[in-house]
Order: sequence, then structure tokens, then C-alpha cells
Amino acid sequence: MIYDVIKKSRSYRRFYQDKAITLDQLKALVELARLSPSSGNLQPLKYLISCAPEQNAMIFPFITWASYLKDWDGPREGERPTAYIMILGDKEITENFGCNHGIVAQSIMIGAAEMGLGGCIIGTVQRERLRALFRLPGRYEVLLVIALGAPKETVVLEEMKDGDVRYWRDAEEVHHVPKRLLDDIILDF
Repeated sequence: MIYDVIKKSRSYRRFYQDKAITLDQLKALVELARLSPSSGNLQPLKYLISCAPEQNAMIFPFITWASYLKDWDGPREGERPTAYIMILGDKEITENFGCNHGIVAQSIMIGAAEMGLGGCIIGTVQRERLRALFRLPGRYEVLLVIALGAPKETVVLEEMKDGDVRYWRDAEEVHHVPKRLLDDIILDF
């Protein structure tokens, strides 16, 4: 059921780096993005995909990980993503990408969860450095990067307390994610 897949689709930040993701798996995830709804059906998004360890190593330094975990610099060697999907906006199609990249990112994440993979949608990236790394023409804007791999961590959802949205890790490295209650987000006028 879709409920279970969405619950399983968490932001994972540590992966089994020795468990590769194939090019075919990445293409299948981009196919889900391609089939997703698009504002005005403009379909202005393009994708750069990477599952090669050498290329992944070049992408990794340009990503910021888990801003609430102040004493953690991101996944260490052996726990890094085994694939990336960069979502780009093609400015020759439109200058306004609206929520298109959010829609496709969620489609990719749900598809990854269904495949038994995990991912993290990352918006805090060094866009100009990624642009230079891939020699992207000016028409493409780096919108998001999705890091992917076989999850090496447990993520649990829990009831939010005192309005605190910050995720955290316990002594066993379990990642806790507070969520607002359903009754707190449905308004009654």
C-alpha cells in the first residue's frame, strides 16, 4: 500500500557504500520523474545521474548534510551514497520551475523506497561548483540533488513535542524525526 511506502521513504543520510545502485535502477527512477505531473505540462526538468564511484566522490564534497546535527559532517567513507540524481531546470523551456522539482523528487524517493533503497533530497548544495564540475551550459539551473543508496541507518517517526521540528540521533545512532499530529495540521474553519 502507498501508505507503507511513503512511511518507508525517509531522508536517509548513511548508506552501505559497497551495495551499488545500477544505471538501470537510476533510469527507472528518472522514468518515474518523467511520468510525474508538471505545471502547465511544460516538463522543464532534466537529470544528471551518477552511479560511478569516481564521479560520486567528485559530487560528495559539494553537498551539505543534516544541518540540525551540528557535530556531524556527513556520512564517512563506507557510508556515502552510491548514486546521485541531480534535478536541473531548463531555462530555455521556462524561468519558473514552481514546484515541479519537488513533485519529481518525491516520485523518485517513493520509487527508491519501493526498490528497497533510501535517499535524501538535498537543496543545500554548492550549485556553481556542481555547474563547473559537469560543465553545465547556462541554460541549466541546479535545483536539487538526491543522494541514493541502500540505507545503513534506522529512521523512526515520533510525535513532535513542544513544536520542536529538529531531528536527532540517539546513542545507538537511530535517527529520530518528529512529526506534527494530523489534528494539528488540518484546520477547521
